Amino acid sequence: MAPATHNTSSSLAPHPPLRDYYKTEEQRKQLLRIQFDQVAPDYNWITQASSFGTGKWYRREALKRTGLKEGHTILDVACGPGTVSGCARQIVGETGRVVGLDPSYGMVTEARKQGVSSVIQGKAEFLPFPDSTFDFISMGYALRHVSDLEITFKEYLRVLKPGGHLLILEIARPDAFFPYQVSRFFLKQFVPWMAHWGTKNPQAHKLMKYYWDTIETCVPPETILQALTTSGFIQSEQYTLFGGLLRDYSGSKS
Repeated sequence: MAPATHNTSSSLAPHPPLRDYYKTEEQRKQLLRIQFDQVAPDYNWITQASSFGTGKWYRREALKRTGLKEGHTILDVACGPGTVSGCARQIVGETGRVVGLDPSYGMVTEARKQGVSSVIQGKAEFLPFPDSTFDFISMGYALRHVSDLEITFKEYLRVLKPGGHLLILEIARPDAFFPYQVSRFFLKQFVPWMAHWGTKNPQAHKLMKYYWDTIETCVPPETILQALTTSGFIQSEQYTLFGGLLRDYSGSKS
């Protein structure tokens, strides 16, 4: 079956419009396209530095915890420079297959450089794959950049095989006051400065500031879990660390 055609009017956006960055939905898409294309060569360094080198280890453990196994076929949505894809390749082995997808041409180019052999340009809301194609779908720290949560989740469900698993890695506002203040300083002030200092790329500073603003204004975890359930996923749950700063959302297809 061909990919579904959806109404593109947003019914459940992950966050309200951020008027300091854009005025219209088309401007939002253009902003992200430009920023991710320009930051793509430096993005892997930024994510590894901001996680103090633990990012790949955590991604790999989360994939295994959610059910990724040797021989599986996995779709890594918003794959960026291929960080999650690379971790998945270590798990699925020679008998499995990893497919990367990202809306940014720059990120697709970087993922290929990092050894992701099957990677294409595309959006989470309109997956260019037949029904029941994948055993597993992952999305690493990009849910806040889609236009509509329910459209995205229904597409994920469509291309998953029966019994398949979904893992969404996210960063969110911590629940308690002190962890929130520490996270806010680290992600809003320190990481943008570090990104600019380490890469000498002014777009890196701008993108990391935008990154925090999407985190701070994102819909609450309960809304994301409800959207997963409404879209047809079963066993929808979240796994949290550091007071809720890291939140992994998962679900399965019946």
